[in-house]
Amino acid sequence: RLNAIQNFGAIDILCADKTGTLTEGKVALIEHIDISGRENEKILDYAHLNSFYQTGLKNLLDAAVLKHESTHPKKISSGYKKIDEMPFDFKRRRMSVVVDAPENKRILICKGAVEEVIAQSSHVLLGGRIIPLKNIHQKNKEDIVAKMNKSGFRLLAVAFREMSKDRQVFSTKDEKNLTLLGFLAFLDPPKATAGQAIADLKNHGVEVKILTGDNELVARHICEEVKLKIKGILFGEEVEKMSDAKLAEAAEAANIFFKLEPHHKERVVKALQSRGHVVGFLGDGINDAPALKAADVGISVDGAVDIAKESSDIILMEKSLAVLKDGVREGRRIFGNIVKYLKMAACSNFGNMASVVGGSIFL
Repeated sequence: RLNAIQNFGAIDILCADKTGTLTEGKVALIEHIDISGRENEKILDYAHLNSFYQTGLKNLLDAAVLKHESTHPKKISSGYKKIDEMPFDFKRRRMSVVVDAPENKRILICKGAVEEVIAQSSHVLLGGRIIPLKNIHQKNKEDIVAKMNKSGFRLLAVAFREMSKDRQVFSTKDEKNLTLLGFLAFLDPPKATAGQAIADLKNHGVEVKILTGDNELVARHICEEVKLKIKGILFGEEVEKMSDAKLAEAAEAANIFFKLEPHHKERVVKALQSRGHVVGFLGDGINDAPALKAADVGISVDGAVDIAKESSDIILMEKSLAVLKDGVREGRRIFGNIVKYLKMAACSNFGNMASVVGGSIFL
């Protein structure tokens, strides 16, 4: 949208989602480990069934599961049948499918954010035995998750629950008393140009803030990779509880926002605008659409989902983020040209205007 070019030159804050914008968007499934850190094929099998049978929007993580070399269609064709599903939403941060297994069992398979899945789990499968989750030391659970997150891995948890064969319809209320299988670790490296692009924008007076749905450790890792100094952080639940006035003050001070839901991102953008900032938002996912709409300039990438592109003012056709600096400079140059034209038009027409005004008074 051409009328966004002037705003592009005027932005002093650029809010950016992480996945697919600052990162390559080429997610690879690296590990599938249980709570003790050992690889377990059952985690991969159940994750594959979950991703294969879900009918919602498959994201990069689902694609990585389905593409993994250890998974193949034979695992699906070996007698499994889908019964029902509970689609993903940003409140629950998980999704489930119910399938009939070849061994005459009906199984609910849940895949989602680590904290949310563990919160619904009462047992864990370890060494072929199902044991109460409370028997696993809390520190052991936290250590393995923290270790993977600090290395830049995005983690999903996989859990299951055996269900009654008599039931055909299920709901999110059934996502409880789960047995935790383990974790899937994904790697999505940062774009090679991201660090330089952030430095260039800073030199042009544009501050970059990261708004992500991932947890703090993953957000911190990506900031280290792109050499973005952390000034302050805000958690999604904190954003939820704050008034608009309080959020506006806090959003100015912080530059990392993590575990955000889509409406949190929109609130942060509007809060910054209320403090007189011209805000750009860079995103590519379905969860970025509200913020892209709310921003003074919505920027997306060519590989983004349709709703993100439709909500954007500008779409980057190159994978390099260096074009952002060029866009800001071009927007400022165009604004400068507009001002020059207005000054020239005012000067050249001043005599005519003075004559008409003077003549009107005289007559």
